[in-house]
Amino acid sequence: MNITYEPAIHFQQVSFSVDKLLILKNITGSIPKGKITTLVGPSGAGKTTLLKMCNGLLSPTTGTIFIDDKPINSYEPTTLRRHVGIALQSAPMIAGTVFDNLSLPRSLQGEKLTQQEAIQHLQDVGLDESFLQRPASELSGGQRQKVSIARTLINKTSILLLDEITSALDRQSALDIEALILTVNKKYNVTIIWITHNLQQALTIGHYTWVMMDGELIETGESSLLNAPKNPRVTEFVQGVNA
Repeated sequence: MNITYEPAIHFQQVSFSVDKLLILKNITGSIPKGKITTLVGPSGAGKTTLLKMCNGLLSPTTGTIFIDDKPINSYEPTTLRRHVGIALQSAPMIAGTVFDNLSLPRSLQGEKLTQQEAIQHLQDVGLDESFLQRPASELSGGQRQKVSIARTLINKTSILLLDEITSALDRQSALDIEALILTVNKKYNVTIIWITHNLQQALTIGHYTWVMMDGELIETGESSLLNAPKNPRVTEFVQGVNA
C-alpha cells in the first residue's frame, strides 16, 4: 500500500511452519489503525493462521509481529488478549445466561460486570436488556454473534479479529452484523481485521484488503483493488469467485 497511516499491527518477515510444512511465507505488511482490513483468499491460504498470531494464539516460526509498535512477545498474554479480541464463526458460549457470558471477561480478571454495564454493551450491539437473563442456548446465530462481539468489547478491545463471523448466517442476520461492525469501528475507533470468503462484503465493508494465497501476501491496498487487481493471480481468483 502506498498510503501513509499509523499501523495497529505490523508483520515483519513473518513465517510459520508445522512439521516442516510452511503455512505462512515471509509476510510483511501493516494493518492500519482504526480501519477495517479484510483478509480474502482461497481456503488454505493461511488467513486464520495469520489472524491467530495477532493475539498470541500462535507464534511465528521466524519474523516479528508488532502491536502498536511493540513486539508482540513483550506483552503479557492476558494483557494482549484484552487488547486484541477475537470473535469466531462458531461464537462459542458458556452454559448459562447472556449475562453470564458477558460477565466472563471480568470474572476471569477477578472483577464483576454490573448489570448497567451489561445493558449498555447489549444496546451497543443492537440487543435490549430483555436478553440479559435469556439462556445463551436459546439465541439465534445472529444473536450469538452479537453477544460474542459485545463480550469481546467489554475488555475495551482496541483491535478486533473476526473469522468468518457471518458465513453461517442468513442474509438479513449477516447484514445486521455488517452494520454492527461498521458502528463499532466508527464509535470506538476499533481496528478490525475480518476474514471473509464474501468478496462483495470485503469490498463494501473493508477500507483495506489483503489477498492471501498459498501462505503468501499477494496483493494489498484499498478494498477497491478487488474491482481491478494488479496481480494476475488475484484477477483469476476474483473471477473464479464471481463466476
